[in-house]
Amino acid sequence: MKILLVAATRAECQPLVSRYADSRNPARLTLNNTEAEILVTGVGMVATAFALGRHLSETKYDLAVNMGIAGSFNFDLSLGEVVQITQDVFAELGAEDGDDFLSLNELGFGEVNQYAVAAHQESHSPRLNGANLRSLDQLKKVKAITVNKVHGNELTIARTLSRYDAQVESMEGAAFFYACNQTQTPCLQVRAISNYVERRNKEKWNIGLAVKNLNDFLYSFLATG
Repeated sequence: MKILLVAATRAECQPLVSRYADSRNPARLTLNNTEAEILVTGVGMVATAFALGRHLSETKYDLAVNMGIAGSFNFDLSLGEVVQITQDVFAELGAEDGDDFLSLNELGFGEVNQYAVAAHQESHSPRLNGANLRSLDQLKKVKAITVNKVHGNELTIARTLSRYDAQVESMEGAAFFYACNQTQTPCLQVRAISNYVERRNKEKWNIGLAVKNLNDFLYSFLATG
């Protein structure tokens, strides 16, 4: 089984790379009987879409996993908590019409909602029916938005929440789902909460805990079986 781990930055996957990278090929991890490759795309939708489009056109995988950190609109989610994102939205694709916003869907130019390709339904990935997929059951399932500009203004946060019933935001997730859907690659998105979406205050963030918990979970996911 071939697994691709996709991260925007090296820092988000560094704990796994430091412990399990193949000395002859730093982009490859070996954990028990599972082999995984790491793809660091760069930050944002454009970098993610380009890197994944190029990579998935050259190599087929049984599963792609987007791993990263995220900001949470929902204060019931704890800092450091790992969640599974099952729906992601291109939140800024559309047009302003005075005080209103028209999504790409409303304009008739495409689809802003992106979803995970159900890995457990893929007959060519039988091991995904085993214990490693069941480890996802412990994670809360949430909806995300993907943005070019992370929110830090009370007014725009309120407007966004009124438009999208989302719990978290990132800068890559919907682009990851889009690329996987276009190439029919089974995929999952797993993120850890690094901060709450509010006026920017890095003193209240906990990126270190989020990265640790994210990598600990993915180790248990990959090493099972």
